[in-house]
Amino acid sequence: MGRLPAAACLAGALLLLLLLLLPGAPGVAASPGSWVPLQCNISLDVPPERRWDAVAARFDPAHLRAALSRVIDSVVPKWVHAVIRPIAEELEFYVAQPFAGEIRGLCRAVGVNAGDGLLLNLAYESTAYCTSIIAQDSNGIIYHGRNLDYPFGDILRNITIDVDFLKNGKVLYKGTTFFGYVGLWTGQRPYKFTISGDERDSGKWWENAIAAFLDRDSPVSWLVRRVLSEADSYETATLMLAQTPLIAGVYYIIGGANPNEGMVITRNRKGPVDIWPLEPSYGGWYRVETNYDHWKPAPPSDDRRTPAMKAMNATGQENITLESIYNVLSMYPVMNRDTIYTTVMSAALPEKYMTRIRLPE
Repeated sequence: MGRLPAAACLAGALLLLLLLLLPGAPGVAASPGSWVPLQCNISLDVPPERRWDAVAARFDPAHLRAALSRVIDSVVPKWVHAVIRPIAEELEFYVAQPFAGEIRGLCRAVGVNAGDGLLLNLAYESTAYCTSIIAQDSNGIIYHGRNLDYPFGDILRNITIDVDFLKNGKVLYKGTTFFGYVGLWTGQRPYKFTISGDERDSGKWWENAIAAFLDRDSPVSWLVRRVLSEADSYETATLMLAQTPLIAGVYYIIGGANPNEGMVITRNRKGPVDIWPLEPSYGGWYRVETNYDHWKPAPPSDDRRTPAMKAMNATGQENITLESIYNVLSMYPVMNRDTIYTTVMSAALPEKYMTRIRLPE
């Protein structure tokens, strides 16, 4: 299981320290130790500053302000706070829409400084430990699953939400996130593609924040959301994920709606380091990506890759379904005490998108 620096972990969670949401939804079954996240609708036709108002109304702003005040002084280096916060308050100059407006609207709703809100969204960019699997079954259907691992599970498990992003009243794309965080690490554009992102070690989170300000590069999870919003094909999505400058390295895992459409894109800040496609004709019918370059051995202290691969091989291509991938993602140590949620999805079967919040024993 990946261990994260305490300061980075806490900093990434600051904006997410909210009151508990109601778990689950009526009429939806969940296995013991898991439950269904709250389902939310966000209209992209509403101005960014107001999009999250209805969801924000479920939280106690005084609780959030107290949590921010108590934690931020102990985890954000004072020089970072002093230098970046005043600059970050000028969101519209440094941050593209809709993210600037959405962050400002969320901060207004809970009464916190917009500069702090942006810093904390950026802090989360380099602290997501994950396992992603992309696979093609014997009929050519592409399946995609992921675990997102992060500390503070007692808080984050209860603020994980599935969001339908609507355009003209119809679902343009869907994603799973934490309330208060405007990026997406997991998402689906129906009948087009699915995306997950896994963190690639990129240094201290404040170094990435400074890079974002100086170069105006994209946070990794914001690019996922932008691609889901703008790309109308698998090919366009892969080019955007591979070529857009980023504030940090990342592994992007993408699956399409057609046979052979799937790959892992290993990124540094400026471009692709490696492209690892599905190759079913040569035995490469699945790919497992955790948080380490696939051409290097996984560290013995955090080898989720080997157990996942063994389980995929034992399952076999002819038996691959969303359920069987969910089962692989439910095995220890693929699922571990830091696993917050599991999502399985398929662009060809968008109605099957399913997230379960996990409570490992």
